[in-house]
Amino acid sequence: MKALVQRVRYARVSVNEECVGAIDAGMLVLLGVERDDSPELLERMAERLLNYRLFADSEGRMNASLRDTGGGLLLISQFTLAADTRKGLRPGFSTAAAPADAQLLYNALLDLLKAKHEPVAGGRFGADMQVELLNDGPVTFMLEVV
Repeated sequence: MKALVQRVRYARVSVNEECVGAIDAGMLVLLGVERDDSPELLERMAERLLNYRLFADSEGRMNASLRDTGGGLLLISQFTLAADTRKGLRPGFSTAAAPADAQLLYNALLDLLKAKHEPVAGGRFGADMQVELLNDGPVTFMLEVV
């Protein structure tokens, strides 16, 4: 399971020009679910997302987490993160989870995050989404749990 995490001043996701999720300052998470990912990974990913230190503390160091700041989290499914790009000129998707499996894990992670933190918003799984954000820093990290 891969999460591309971006510190943002704001982020929103729309489907057919309708906003389906939005946050103010916080974290935008693009989630890629891979074929061998299981529900056992969800708790670990949720804790990493909520506790990863990418926000400035009182001394200006990246030493504060989303839990510390109370910022928002916007979770977007993005199967292209699970692509195999090691060779060739076209991504391979044999490493990505089947859509039904990925949707179950995405929804379960979204529910888990909502139970542990607020505000949390999500996109619409499998939809053609437009994501708008203002990356703060820029600060972007790739988190993986296996």
